[in-house]
Amino acid sequence: MTKEGAAQMSFDDDFKKFENIEPLQWGALRELCQANEEFFVSHQDENGVRIRGAVLAILEHLTQLQPLYKQLSKIAPMYDYNIHTPANGYRSFLILVDRCIAHSRLVCHQIYCQKDSMFFRKNYHMREIEACSQLLASLYTCLEHLQTLSSWSDSMIDGKPSLFIGDAHNPQEILNKVDSINQYCFYGRCLGFQFHDSLKPVLKTIMVCMATFSEAFYANGTLLARCANSVKYMLDPEARARRIVDISQHADISFCQAFWFLNESDITRRLPNITSPSLAINQIISIPPEGLSLLALDGTTVQIPVPHSHIGKKPIHVRLLSSKRRLGMVGSGGVGGELHKSSDQLIIHCHGGGFVAQTSLSHETYLRGWAINLDVPILSIDYSLAPEAPFPRAFEEVLYAYAWALNHASTLLGSTAKKILLVGDSAGGNLNLSVTLKCILLNIRKPDGIFMAYTPVLVDFVLSPSRLLCLTDPLLPMGFLIRCLKAYTASDTKKVTREREGDVAECTKSDTESFAEVSESDLIALALSPNGDETNDAHKLASLPSDSTLNSVSLTEVDGTEHLREEVKSQEYIKKFLGMNLNSSTHVGNGAVNTDNNSRHDRSWSFFGWSLTGRHRESRELDIENVKSPLEEFVFTVPRDPFLSPYLAADNLLAKLPPITMLTMELDPCLDDSIMFARKLRLLGVLVTLDVLPGLPHGFLNLTPVSKEASEGSDLCVKRIQELLAL
Repeated sequence: MTKEGAAQMSFDDDFKKFENIEPLQWGALRELCQANEEFFVSHQDENGVRIRGAVLAILEHLTQLQPLYKQLSKIAPMYDYNIHTPANGYRSFLILVDRCIAHSRLVCHQIYCQKDSMFFRKNYHMREIEACSQLLASLYTCLEHLQTLSSWSDSMIDGKPSLFIGDAHNPQEILNKVDSINQYCFYGRCLGFQFHDSLKPVLKTIMVCMATFSEAFYANGTLLARCANSVKYMLDPEARARRIVDISQHADISFCQAFWFLNESDITRRLPNITSPSLAINQIISIPPEGLSLLALDGTTVQIPVPHSHIGKKPIHVRLLSSKRRLGMVGSGGVGGELHKSSDQLIIHCHGGGFVAQTSLSHETYLRGWAINLDVPILSIDYSLAPEAPFPRAFEEVLYAYAWALNHASTLLGSTAKKILLVGDSAGGNLNLSVTLKCILLNIRKPDGIFMAYTPVLVDFVLSPSRLLCLTDPLLPMGFLIRCLKAYTASDTKKVTREREGDVAECTKSDTESFAEVSESDLIALALSPNGDETNDAHKLASLPSDSTLNSVSLTEVDGTEHLREEVKSQEYIKKFLGMNLNSSTHVGNGAVNTDNNSRHDRSWSFFGWSLTGRHRESRELDIENVKSPLEEFVFTVPRDPFLSPYLAADNLLAKLPPITMLTMELDPCLDDSIMFARKLRLLGVLVTLDVLPGLPHGFLNLTPVSKEASEGSDLCVKRIQELLAL
């Protein structure tokens, strides 16, 4: 069987067959191990002895794994969403075992076929087969922990056990045992064994970049030593694995932010221009923090509060993407070409990034294609990020931007908004769900449908089988997940609660003030709308180019530069990583930041962030010895708030949700969130669709330009969104 064929084998069939006969892949690996052991029994050199020891260890691991595998394969179907969607965290680990066996079989087959060749690299194959042995040992330990989790499962009202472990059991009981799992094997030679072949070189490149970038971010050791380490990460899988595990366990949230913002560097931001089709409209709009009201469903007026938690009143920035110039769409007036009628539909998008990183620019890799294939305007919201702006700031901003879009759809967004969908991935899907629940409570128009990809719906460190996948995940390791959770939720919860109680009271009361007077930002909206209305000629302004920023912030006497600070901060590390760094002064004017390229006296050239002029930047060090581990840092309380964790919302509220389509992956740490939420919504009578894709990692949508399978997954997202639009 080919490697690709092995990856596509029917794992569900193997679950059923294991009771009576050993699956073919298991038997094939056992036979190859026995053949290799017999061949190397006469080899007394170190490499030969270690190869024989590794294949013997694999044989032992297979024997130990069988009873655990059988037991979990029996209980796994109990947690499925339905018979057509066989997926949950227990199945995910069984899939990991099968793919590990397929990978180990391939390595053993290579050894068997090449062992007599004069070009046989005994040292290389020794390290490869030892990595497979370590991988099987780690998965055996994981299955032992899953056995404990299954004994802790509580029943649900739908008659199936819950994937979430209840309050009766302390997650620390399992987490304290995590140190017994050898995580290095997941980031070394076996990196990406569980994913599609097209993603393996991509993941290796990302991991090399992460390890190398950490040398620029943290000033450990001498310049020469850090240069040597960076080269070593490219050539030595074991060194890379050690560095990745050290980073995931000890790096602070600022490193996570800086690394995830690498995809907005000058080089990577050009990627959509190369790999994705161009758009007629791709424009940033700055929403000023001014009074905003909506008409409630009962005819009363609801005042939407200006977001102010944690960082005060600031403008909110959104990106409008459209494949066509449309009537009433900002940026259409000054661009040539056909002017199309307004769309009856509008998609509002929230990006992922663990609530701490990325913007709409990071997600252009797939949003451009969506805008063209769907032929619907897409408004992507750049909400404020934690830890500077923890919960509920992003939630407040997305609600405000949603309400603003309802009021300005026809004057700025080129849509009559007869149908509105909320679309989001990961953290963005969570925010969309929360905003929809708030719309129901406020009795204002809710979206007509929701599409969410790999979304966490229970934002708390509650254990579930799929969440343990973080121990194996190259893009979302356990340490990163915990620090994102802490950054977004750990705050002065009492203060936030008082603020939000005031917001609720303000939102629910009727507006007694007159909104007959049009604000200056509304005048700009009208002036920029190419609607053919000649009565406003006195107020018309020249339309902005489609790639510019509509900045109405200065008209409301608000400092429009605050939103750029996070981007400037992240770009600092990006520039250091990519090459020569130019520290030049910035000048503020009319809400924009301009780099003064003529200020040569401020220039400091650096390579990978290491100064070549003798100047020293503020030193950061990765303190592996003294910094607390992620589990030790888990000493904070997460609010049990339905706007933070929509899964906790009251049933009568969840029952009013519009049709929802969820997409996740069989190896996604958020898989159990999707399974449990779909089960709950189905029980409440909500129209829900669930897709579970194989062989793709969390955040795969950002990898569409470099992976055929990721691109096909993006196409399925488009299909599901089209189905929601057609309802």
